[in-house]
Amino acid sequence: MLEPLKPSAVNALSRPLKHMAKLLRRPEFLVFLPALSLVAFWVGGEATMMMTSLGLPVLFILAGAFKSHERAEAGLPDALRGLAIRSQIVKFMDHTLENTAITGKSTACFVVLFDDSDVLLDRHGRAVQTEVLTRSAERLCAALREGDTVARLEGGGFAIALSPQRRVDLEGMLQVATRLQSALASPISIDAARLYVTCSIGFCLGAKAPMQTGGSLMDSAQIAADEALRNGPGAIRAFVLGMARNRADRDAFREELEIALDEGQVRPHFQPQICTDTGTISGFEALARWHHAERGLIPPSEFLPAIEDAGLSERLGEVMLYHALAALVRWDKAGLDVPNVSVNFSSAELRNPRLAEKLKWELDRFDLTPERQCVEILETVIAETDNDIIVRNISALAKLGCRIDLDDFGTGHASITNIRRFAIHRIKIDRSFVTHVDEDREQQKIVSGILSLAERMGLETLAEGVETKGEHAMLAQLGCGHVQGFLIARPMSFDDTQAWIVAQNASRSVLPKLASRAR
Repeated sequence: MLEPLKPSAVNALSRPLKHMAKLLRRPEFLVFLPALSLVAFWVGGEATMMMTSLGLPVLFILAGAFKSHERAEAGLPDALRGLAIRSQIVKFMDHTLENTAITGKSTACFVVLFDDSDVLLDRHGRAVQTEVLTRSAERLCAALREGDTVARLEGGGFAIALSPQRRVDLEGMLQVATRLQSALASPISIDAARLYVTCSIGFCLGAKAPMQTGGSLMDSAQIAADEALRNGPGAIRAFVLGMARNRADRDAFREELEIALDEGQVRPHFQPQICTDTGTISGFEALARWHHAERGLIPPSEFLPAIEDAGLSERLGEVMLYHALAALVRWDKAGLDVPNVSVNFSSAELRNPRLAEKLKWELDRFDLTPERQCVEILETVIAETDNDIIVRNISALAKLGCRIDLDDFGTGHASITNIRRFAIHRIKIDRSFVTHVDEDREQQKIVSGILSLAERMGLETLAEGVETKGEHAMLAQLGCGHVQGFLIARPMSFDDTQAWIVAQNASRSVLPKLASRAR
């Protein structure tokens, strides 16, 4: 009976076999096939030559001489062909971590993500994005040591694995991350334009990975990079075990939000807006509320940031628009006069190239004219954007006939040029200027200045956050056309709006009236 081979003997045999397989996987060795066939014919005749000619290609195929090369080429874009891909960098880190106990050397993984990468793509297109990635890859490679590995990630970022080294500590890795950010800080010149890009970086030390594998190390660095991106721009985060739990909680919350949007748990409450001169209803604003099955009514401050972080802003906008237009139809059928309803449009929605077409389709679907829909846009969006798509969308909505409201006016430093550029119909004075306007002389000066500017530009005005009769009376005296706030009514479900409208129309005579406005 044959005795089993000892482990040492197995290792002794496996090492040269592995080395031979590695050599055979290199396709350039195929050039020796004709020479080997001739040698076989000279040594053993025609039969040996036939066996060699047929057997060697089979041996090359079994060794994977073609697969690895084709797979690597397919995984790399033309402009970044010199970089590794995810599977290769994971394999590199696997090898380092497997030998840490023997060599005493470890590694660390960095994931580099670009801040506002979607803005770069929207503004400049795919070709410029690829060029930025190529230049960035060159700079990252120049900032690293020989032996470090850089890989291109699918989402447009980079992964970096440091060559094996004895000292891998937090302080040293923070210095590496800072050096990588500095390498990308200089502007990139493309077609006479200078582009500035910033990046957020997450990293994980080999010893801190949940499991001592390349895949675990890569996933941990990715989690840290996602956390950095959330706190960016230009943030750096080191992986800690709590991050994985936080990410899992966010993923679970995102799933819960998606279900809530699909099942109608998130729907608008409506807050009325009235005319200061007559007390008539000038419109309603649709405000999102989450009717949770177990927690009850969840305020927007708790879930709106999560919706934005989860990338669900457009989905929320669709839900709000549908319910707002449906409410107008139901008010019309009930014989109640509601001129328009306002819906806030997020930056994500305004970046949709087909936004105007989509809104027109919805209006036609409900058989409503465009002036019944008021589009609210934050002043910060107008003040900060140079995005051509957003500019075109707002102009297209105005040409369609929708009313454009500039929300939170006074907080975003929008220029007069931008107010004209975006065809604003009405400005909404932020509640920070409205509070105590009846008592605070400085508040009165600010509001008076805003109202004077609006009057000379032919814009309507609405004050938000009106909570006292004194504020209401002062705003009317200063010349503000419309008001909205808890004094008038708190946001209410649609079912409560009909009774409120009837009561408001019956009580208009008791609202504050002033004989003349202050000048």
